Amino acid sequence: MKLTCLILDDEPLARELLVEFIKKVPYLHVQATCASALEAMEVLRAVPVDVLFLDVQMPDLTGLELLRLLPRKPLVVLTTAYSRYALESYEFDTVDYLLKPFTLERFLRAVEKVRARAHLAEPEVAAGRSSSPFLFVKDGVKLVKVRWVDILYVEGLRDYVAIHTRDQKIVSLQRLKVLEQQLPAEQFVRIHQSFIVSLEGIQAIHKDKVQVGERFLPISDSYRKHFKEFIDRNFLQTD
Repeated sequence: MKLTCLILDDEPLARELLVEFIKKVPYLHVQATCASALEAMEVLRAVPVDVLFLDVQMPDLTGLELLRLLPRKPLVVLTTAYSRYALESYEFDTVDYLLKPFTLERFLRAVEKVRARAHLAEPEVAAGRSSSPFLFVKDGVKLVKVRWVDILYVEGLRDYVAIHTRDQKIVSLQRLKVLEQQLPAEQFVRIHQSFIVSLEGIQAIHKDKVQVGERFLPISDSYRKHFKEFIDRNFLQTD
């Protein structure tokens, strides 16, 4: 299934370049191109899209102002000549930030992130956590089967996750919060912005750390209460 795309940029050459790049990607389809945010709003009301390639600095209404107005936001890749918007873009959970002029190679890296996010948001996953005893994750150019019982902990690395199992580490292009939605809630618990641990993998619980194998993982204040409730539900005692 192809992901439908809307290109919003007030520069004709920029729109043409994105159209050319998108045509090179078999899982992307250009649904529409727009020269203004107001035009894009009308298109999105009529035909929702999966991906929005969005310029920031435009007349009348900027790209970020448009995002604030959209009730349903597609996956967003910002395309801009200005680096100063990078920090603000995190407010909207954008997939990537392409700084003009960008190459085809850089564009392809961005759309791989788009594909990873879109794949993990398909109905089977969105409906709830997986009931299977395993999942397949992409590790480089191959798909690796990972059983829940083999996972000790998962570490978030910005746009990647490192899945630490009993005998290997698998690095996959996806975000920790997305993978968390697939993990069985009765077996895994978030203890930190960067760590999810397996109940089976926990060897000891200290005041502000969890021992998993040879590693001591921090328990952050924001997840401490949730972690304690998880442990209490599983009949373990903590201080």
